[in-house]
Amino acid sequence: MPTESIDIKLATYMERLDRYIEAQAALNVNLAGSMEKLHTNVEHLQDWRSRVSGARTGLIAVGLLITHTVVVLGSLVALV
Repeated sequence: MPTESIDIKLATYMERLDRYIEAQAALNVNLAGSMEKLHTNVEHLQDWRSRVSGARTGLIAVGLLITHTVVVLGSLVALV
């Protein structure tokens, strides 16, 4: 009788362990998918950041060019 009780408890434990392992495997797959999406989103954000940084640098360069042009033309007008 005690052997049957131990066998039943062991079988119940093994079933619960199998369900736990399956649940953990599904959770790991879900987490891996979420991490992959997050990695993709971070890559997109870094791409946009570099684009914005490039546009900002371009605008600063154009602003300096316009300022330089105004100063040079102003000095030419002052000389005449």
